[in-house]
Amino acid sequence: MKKIESKKLDAAISEYAQMAIQSSTINPELYLKYEVKRGLRDISGKGVLAGLTEISEVSSYIIEESDLVPCEGKLYYRGYDIEDIVAGFLSENRYGFEETCYLLLFGKLPNEEEYREFCEVLSSVRALPNDFVHSAILSVPSPDVMNSIARSVLTLYSYDKKADDTSVENVLRQSIQLIAQLPLLAVYGYQGVSHYHNRNSLIIHTPDPNLSTAENILRMLRVDMKYSPLEAQILDLALVLHADHGGGNNSSFTTHVVTSSGTDTYSSVVASLGSLKGPRHGGANIKVVQMFEDIKQNVKDWGSDEEVEAYIKKILNKEAFDRSGLVYGIGHAVYSLSDPRAVIFKQYVEKLAKEKGLEEEYLLYKKVEEIAPEVIAKTRRMYKGVSANVDFYSGFVYRMLNLPQELFTPLFAVARIAGWSAHRLEEIINAGKIIRPAYKSVAKRQEYVSMKDR
Repeated sequence: MKKIESKKLDAAISEYAQMAIQSSTINPELYLKYEVKRGLRDISGKGVLAGLTEISEVSSYIIEESDLVPCEGKLYYRGYDIEDIVAGFLSENRYGFEETCYLLLFGKLPNEEEYREFCEVLSSVRALPNDFVHSAILSVPSPDVMNSIARSVLTLYSYDKKADDTSVENVLRQSIQLIAQLPLLAVYGYQGVSHYHNRNSLIIHTPDPNLSTAENILRMLRVDMKYSPLEAQILDLALVLHADHGGGNNSSFTTHVVTSSGTDTYSSVVASLGSLKGPRHGGANIKVVQMFEDIKQNVKDWGSDEEVEAYIKKILNKEAFDRSGLVYGIGHAVYSLSDPRAVIFKQYVEKLAKEKGLEEEYLLYKKVEEIAPEVIAKTRRMYKGVSANVDFYSGFVYRMLNLPQELFTPLFAVARIAGWSAHRLEEIINAGKIIRPAYKSVAKRQEYVSMKDR
């Protein structure tokens, strides 16, 4: 068969797309008729119970006389309140991400000796294979860092002599290695984007074995390798807050689903990376930053409640920003009254804003956080309240840290690899059946017609 020219090919694809839409569009009323829980959530927002976990828990309501009553959001890692974990390591003036990784993997807080040894283990496996940066990352630079990380993770499979061994001991080895190496894959992936796509100088710094994960990220990113204690502390805090979020979040659930098939660790992690990349999951903080740039340009008086409220209404009515009708960073699939991660983050965002001379912009964020839920409640039909989620402030924090937008979602992955690893181990240890939920077909039966009679 001969090839068709480019214009005809584009026209054919366009026509195919319309055919695909027509053939795959399902009547929304059928979801109600068959009581299908879309997104595995019922109309009240309560998640459908699909599994059990001891790794982390999200709490957003209490049950009183069979009724769901919204409460202030809570997040627990292995039964420990995230607020207590954060208060603990900050009061002792140390970094918390490595301790959090240990807790998620092994179910207990490390003592001083266990903590020191675990940090040494992470440092000992952090180095990438010889020539890996050039051959696997820089030789084929991806314009998207998340895709670069995914390709790098799959390439690491080729360097692992026991890549397909799914024993607990081997998966734990692989997991610890990936927790240590993902920051390098993210930073070097960005350097490839910066050099080959944005035409900036190529700068590759090696990690310092004596530094924490957060410190090494800042050290490897910056030309002079310098950072302030507050900058490193807040980046570390961001990693802790993003490390896990219950077994039902999209990427961790992906980890469970893919792991249940018996596949290798590298394939499992790449599947979760693909999930996290989506703007409904890990990419939301970029949209928040872009939305605020739009607000700053179109609201003359940032201190005016009336002006801010009026513009939020325009966003909701699809008259402003990206015309999606969404106020990014406000609302969450689970939380109603508050997202504990946003509450914790907010305390330190203000400190960093003062250090960076961005207090006025911080106050704008604070004002939108206060006004947006009220406006949404008035204009939208809701089954639960909405509040600022962690994405609302994380993008602002990363921008104050002079981190490029290309790294916002990858940093989420750098943190969440800890949770994914714990969930993968949990699925393997409690191995049961492959995860396969039911889908009801609503297609009508049809008789086959030969081609000459169609």
